[in-house]
Order: sequence, then C-alpha cells, then structure tokens
Amino acid sequence: MTETRIQVDSIIIGGGIAGLWLLNRLVNLGYNAVLFEQDELGKGQTIASQGMIHGGIKYALGGSLTGESEAIAAMPGHWAACLENHGDVNLGDCNILSRHFYLWSTQSLTSKLTSFFASKMLRGRVNAVKGKDKPPVFDDPAFKGSLYKLADLVLDVPSLIETLAKPVQNRIFSIDWSQAELQKSGQRLSGLKLDNGLLLETDLVVLTAGAGNERLLDSLQLKKPAMQLRPLQQVLVKHSYPHPLYAHCMGSNPSPRLTISSHHCRDGKSCWYLGGDLATEGVGMNSAELIDKARSELFSLFPWIDFGHCEWATLPVDRAEPKQSQLIKPDKAYAEWAPDCDNVMVAWPTKLTLAPNMVEQARSLIAARLPEPSRRSVPEALTSLPRPAIATPCWESLF
Repeated sequence: MTETRIQVDSIIIGGGIAGLWLLNRLVNLGYNAVLFEQDELGKGQTIASQGMIHGGIKYALGGSLTGESEAIAAMPGHWAACLENHGDVNLGDCNILSRHFYLWSTQSLTSKLTSFFASKMLRGRVNAVKGKDKPPVFDDPAFKGSLYKLADLVLDVPSLIETLAKPVQNRIFSIDWSQAELQKSGQRLSGLKLDNGLLLETDLVVLTAGAGNERLLDSLQLKKPAMQLRPLQQVLVKHSYPHPLYAHCMGSNPSPRLTISSHHCRDGKSCWYLGGDLATEGVGMNSAELIDKARSELFSLFPWIDFGHCEWATLPVDRAEPKQSQLIKPDKAYAEWAPDCDNVMVAWPTKLTLAPNMVEQARSLIAARLPEPSRRSVPEALTSLPRPAIATPCWESLF
C-alpha cells in the first residue's frame, strides 16, 4: 500500500470532555488539530458523570476550605461564561439541567452545617432555603433538616458532548488501534500511522484518553507520568416520581453522604443517579448488596416518597488520574509533557468541573512550543475516515 504523508499541528487522542474541549480551543486559535477516538465520544468517565459543575463547596464539608475547594472556586463562573457564548468555547446549545444544587443535612447534623455555612468565607456562595422556597422534594412536614442552595450548575452530559463535538466534527475521527500505531523515533513521536496507508506527521500529540492513557504510554514504552484508578460504583433508580432533585446530603464525613442528580429517560420516566459516599463505599459490593444499601438510604432520607415501584441498576466507574501518594484524590487538573518523549503531552482533568482548567494548562504549554499556528484546514485525505458516535448515558443503556 502506498504511504501518504499528511502534516498537522497537533493530534489529540481521546474524545471525552478533555479532548473535545482542547480540540475546540486549539482550532479556535488557528491550530490544525485533529482528534481520534477508539470508541464513542464521551465513553467512560465523561458519560458516567452526573454533570455537576461545582465550585468546591462539597469538598469543604469538613468545616474548612481546602486547597482542592479553593482551586476550583472559579469554575462555575468559567463554565457560565461559556454557556452564555462569551467564554473560551461556545456552549450556548448545551442543555442545562439546573442552575443550582442543593445541600441538606438530617436534623442531627443541622447545627454543624448552620455554623459552617454562616462563616465569612462562604458568604455569598451558599444561601439558606426555607418555607415556600423549598423545592417540592423537601416541601413536606416530615423534612426536619437544614437546606441550602449552592451556585453550582448541572449540565446534561450527552448534550455537552454533542455541543462540543458539533463545531469541530470535521476534525474528529474513529481509530482502530489493532490497525493503527503511534510511531516513535528516539525521544520524539514522529506520527500516527493509520490502516489506510495514511501517516499523520505532527508537531505534538496530546493524550486525553482517561484510563486509556496508560495503555498509550505503554505502547510508547513510557513509564511516566504514572496513572492511578480510583473506583466508584454508582447507583441508578428509575421511577415515576415527578420532581427532579440535584442535591448533596451531608453526613458525618467531610464528603457528601449521598449525591443525587436527576435525568429524563426516553420512555418518559426519570432516573435518580446516586453518588457520594454511597458510591465510594459501594466498591467491592455486588450489585444486589449495593442496591439494598441505596434503597435503605433513600427510605431513610425520604420516608415521605414512595420508592416501591422502581427499577434499580449499578454502574462501576474508574476515575483515571495522575498517580498520587497513597492513591489520594488529586486537587487539581493535570497536563504535562511526558518526561521521556519531547512532544507527547499527557492530560487528565481529574473531574468534569476542571476540564477548562486542564485545557488552559495544555494550551499554555502548546503555545510555548508552537507560538504560530499553521491556520490550515483539515487535510482532504482524512475526510473519508469513519466518525465516532456519541456515547449513550447509563440511564438509557442499563434499563
């Protein structure tokens, strides 16, 4: 087969939130960038996200603002600007599920929550909700706890993926790694060879494949940066209860006892998607055990709601991140050049909220290497390549 060489400024590997946001940024800046995805856009961590765009308050539930919570305090404003068409990418067509998130405690923990949220450092970021302002879920005499409203957004993740993919769809392609390979020459990656005889030569490659970054690094015989996986097992409950809920329940731990997001299903029903400590502690349980625990939690927290006629499912999720000491949770996004390959960057946003932050780190590093984008259009030879579909959310695929 005759080899056809094509030059591009940048190749992005991985079509989740990180890769799609980065592709938009680079193309908007004039870089001739292309993205390859082996499965569906958003498959894995992105489509498994609850869609929360938060400013870190949930990480401060222990009673103090940590480095983690302060690092992401600006993120809701950044996303809001993009949703209003004056940010670094255009998210104006993305479906917003809720413009705020609630946080509540049971009666036994009310005083702890009240004193913390009354502190000066949270003034203006959290507001108490009482009386007629309560959402329908909590507007019941049986609810005795405290309720607060946080200025956190909740996005429809399939809509987010579609919104990011649409303006750059002519630059997104499928790849079959059994028929393609990244080619390395010395301490540089020389290109991407495809099964149709195309060789994409590039100035740099950015790996944004989440858990797939480790396999890609292995294929290049690169041992750093190292990756860690922190597992969860989320729970889904599909029901006919008419009122949506986007909320954290505060328990005795610094992290939320339960995090609930609501999602509309194609059949007209709704799904509550459950995370928080329930999902963390659910790792290692079988599905039936975790569903029993989730059912008990909901019955305990919402005794006035009938959850009798529901469908239940669980979803294991691996959070791929740069390796930390003792596998702790990283407090910021990551984007760095691989130490032993001059033009390969590895990136993990670590959470949906921080994707713009990760992309800005990557953009800054790329601009230092390639200050003058080529401003070329997509090579004609790529236009016949297959395109990936958008991943199906778990509330549709599991029922």
